[in-house]
Amino acid sequence: MDVTLLGTGAPQGLPRPGCPCAACATAVGDEARAATALLVDGVLLIDLTPGPAFAAARAGRSLAGVRQVLLSHPHDGPAMEVPAGLPQPGRVADGRELALLDGHRVRALAVDGPGTGYEISGADGERLLYLPPGAAPAGLGNGTGRSAGGGAGGQGGAGPYDLVLLDVLGRPDALARLRAGGLVDAATDVVAVHVDHDVPPGPELHRRLAAVGARAVADGSSLVVGEYHAVPDLPRRTLVLGGARSGKSLEAERRLAAFPDVVYVATGGTRDGDEDWAQRVSLHRERRPSSWRTVETCDLVPLLEAGRPGKEAGGSGSEAGEGGGPGKEAQAPGTEAAARGAGAGWPGAEAAGPAAGAGAGRAPDASPLLIDCLALWLTHVMDEVGAWDDATWEAGGRRALRERTDALVAAVRATRRPVVAVSNEVGSGVVPATPAGRRFRDELGRLNAAFAAECEQVLLVVAGQALALRG
Repeated sequence: MDVTLLGTGAPQGLPRPGCPCAACATAVGDEARAATALLVDGVLLIDLTPGPAFAAARAGRSLAGVRQVLLSHPHDGPAMEVPAGLPQPGRVADGRELALLDGHRVRALAVDGPGTGYEISGADGERLLYLPPGAAPAGLGNGTGRSAGGGAGGQGGAGPYDLVLLDVLGRPDALARLRAGGLVDAATDVVAVHVDHDVPPGPELHRRLAAVGARAVADGSSLVVGEYHAVPDLPRRTLVLGGARSGKSLEAERRLAAFPDVVYVATGGTRDGDEDWAQRVSLHRERRPSSWRTVETCDLVPLLEAGRPGKEAGGSGSEAGEGGGPGKEAQAPGTEAAARGAGAGWPGAEAAGPAAGAGAGRAPDASPLLIDCLALWLTHVMDEVGAWDDATWEAGGRRALRERTDALVAAVRATRRPVVAVSNEVGSGVVPATPAGRRFRDELGRLNAAFAAECEQVLLVVAGQALALRG
């Protein structure tokens, strides 16, 4: 199947008419996008974009052979133009299948918002999925690997799609659900459509998409379904550095928002009577996807070692599942499809072991870890070894701290799990006034450097902008 994208933007287009924002002001050239519309093999048109005949001509295509026009969502953009000679646009009812004379089959899929998704199969068995703006497929659970009723449109056993076109930036959880259901794997070409002005166009747009294993193409691009495209390599280990309120935690969360079964490791815990800290914790919780599981612990090594031969996830942290019930991380329920989806795109990612195929659960290394943050972990360890007292520090605290940090760094080097870790960058500010403050600053600098040395990608976040230091 050949798919020509007559438009790749949100329903109002990019730039939006009359919008003075920076994203709209810089959306020029290939970054300017008309409302998303697909032309499949010259015979099937899905959604309408302003001036569809002209858009097709610019892409070297013609609408003369179009036999069916389908709409995926209520129209709230510029007035639709239906060129003369085209069939009247319509929609297929959820769950119904439409067979075209040329061999294409179109199945309408229910989504969790206004509109309809379409699964399109070609005569040679190629399959693509197209979802309307702001929508995720219904009936796929919520990205935890625990399905709410089978695969998309009842096709859960059909295997991964060759091409998926969806609102990656607006609904990254939709991609997480597809991965959890085994409908997107490392070979699936994931292309972002319905691109709006929420993300600056150009390098930042492509960086954010690459971080979740997706890509964007310009209006007029043609894609061959099933043809191999280099999928962005996802780093197994990422360290995100930044100052206070720099946006480092948000950046880390974005990098895992499109993956299922994420384990959020909170090293800060709770602090009785500290209202400011409680507000910070609440803000982080509200921002995280509801499907993520949380472990409140500073015992990081067992989590990092999970999945290594002879290792099991232990530790003292309790994990809150989707229903709030506590449980050990390694014992959380899952499916074989979730294990495949959780590792999709990461180099060296493996499917669940033989036990998973028998329903015994997810491979323990399948769930990505988000550790927030290393500075609080270091504070906890320095408390435990008595690093704040000069005499204790010299009498053995220094050596004990080195042993703990060396063990953590070694676990990061050997881990088989995808890891995104957050840490504070405190070495560029005012020199602390106390010996204890200077000791913490120095030790955090050493920890950050050692941790970064084991990561494929290191980012520094300044004023919400992520700068790549490595990878």
